[in-house]
Amino acid sequence: MAERSFEPVDVSQEILDRFKKLPVATIWSHVHRDAGVVLPFMEEVYLYTPGQRLAGRARTLRYLPPRPDLQAGIPKGEDAPEYRAMARCGPGDVLVADMMGKKRSCIFGDVKALQLKMNKAEGIVTDGGMRDLGVMEEENYNLIIYAGDRTPYGSIPWTVPAEENVDIQCGGVLVRPGDVLVGDGDGVVVVPSWFAEECVEVVEDHEGVEAYIKKKIEAEGCAPGKYYPPRPEMWEEYRAQKG
Repeated sequence: MAERSFEPVDVSQEILDRFKKLPVATIWSHVHRDAGVVLPFMEEVYLYTPGQRLAGRARTLRYLPPRPDLQAGIPKGEDAPEYRAMARCGPGDVLVADMMGKKRSCIFGDVKALQLKMNKAEGIVTDGGMRDLGVMEEENYNLIIYAGDRTPYGSIPWTVPAEENVDIQCGGVLVRPGDVLVGDGDGVVVVPSWFAEECVEVVEDHEGVEAYIKKKIEAEGCAPGKYYPPRPEMWEEYRAQKG
């Protein structure tokens, strides 16, 4: 077997569109098993825009506990880390914010998020809080939002935006710039960019054989255990009929 390359990859929109059709649960299992990522699923990060599916390249933003010396060195205004991070986001990109799981602390509200709306970004994922969700819905921001909780607060006194375009954690998962975040009602899984193309192919195959098995179960009226989980002979049968 050839040695796997861990070099970051610029994941195409075509791959992202394919991920949007696949369940997080199956993606999680293959990232965990095939890519060797022990913790690829974000814990306590929930969907706040029901019925929407996410697949986007990560653009990262890191928050840290406030302290005068740290804050003195952080650029302000348009050059602040949150604005630089959002400027990197366009179609196919999602802003991912590490807020250390501080759910009372809000990443930002509707005014700052306007930059993401104008850039036609995919959405926001954070293990912190979100506010102004009603405003964003009423004004058609079209952002898919995952967060730890809803909150009326700002980020202070818990966190301040400190760095962007760096490796972060979110919901206990490592997120590197360019990784693929896939989300559905179950939550968000992180796919390393170097595994994305392989992952989407193997998950599509996995979903295909399961759909085939479900049809056989219903046609025969048998217990799922007769065919599931798929054994080698079932994979052979599925692939033969698939051609």
